[in-house]
Amino acid sequence: MDRPSLLTFDVFGTVLDWRQGLVDAAAAQGIDVDDRRFQAVIDHQARAESGPYRSYAEIAAESLVQVLRMPKKIARTIAEEAGAWPLFPDAADGLRALMRIAPCVAMTNSDQSHGKQVQDQLGFRLNGWICAEDVRCYKPAPEFWTAVSSRRGVPFGKSWWHVSAYADYDMATAGRLGLTTVFIERDHNVWGPSTMTAPDLRALATMLAG
Repeated sequence: MDRPSLLTFDVFGTVLDWRQGLVDAAAAQGIDVDDRRFQAVIDHQARAESGPYRSYAEIAAESLVQVLRMPKKIARTIAEEAGAWPLFPDAADGLRALMRIAPCVAMTNSDQSHGKQVQDQLGFRLNGWICAEDVRCYKPAPEFWTAVSSRRGVPFGKSWWHVSAYADYDMATAGRLGLTTVFIERDHNVWGPSTMTAPDLRALATMLAG
């Protein structure tokens, strides 16, 4: 395999534990979110993201209202603060180590405000945060990858590695475009074919440093 010249990352579900974050936020409102209801929220968001561009905060809030029957004001507050949901325990150490190997750029279906929240939690800034708010579309649209390629000046190819726990949002498109794909084995994931697999980001850094 080619060594990475760029590492891009899905964030919600790969770096940030969006299932635990949503479960905790809903529990604070007296709402129980099991796996079925969590998946229904995600499915609602995916349908909305395939339409005309709207901010992720707007789409996420709508999903909480429609699926979990949250009051609109509370749903909007939760959606706007989703970047403050808990990171996976390996996220900060793993990303810090990976940044010593290649530039690390978030490639995320979220807003710029979520980028500040996530990176405040990490305690450092990534080499870039490219989100749906910037490119006006959502993964898995190939246009998202085209926009990242243009912004970073990196052509499609095996030296661009894309890292995600989700084949439906990330791996399928990245693989078709010729990227090296890395599947991260989170508790909540959507498996699909990938170039390689790692249990978490810290393990990926160790594999690349070896």
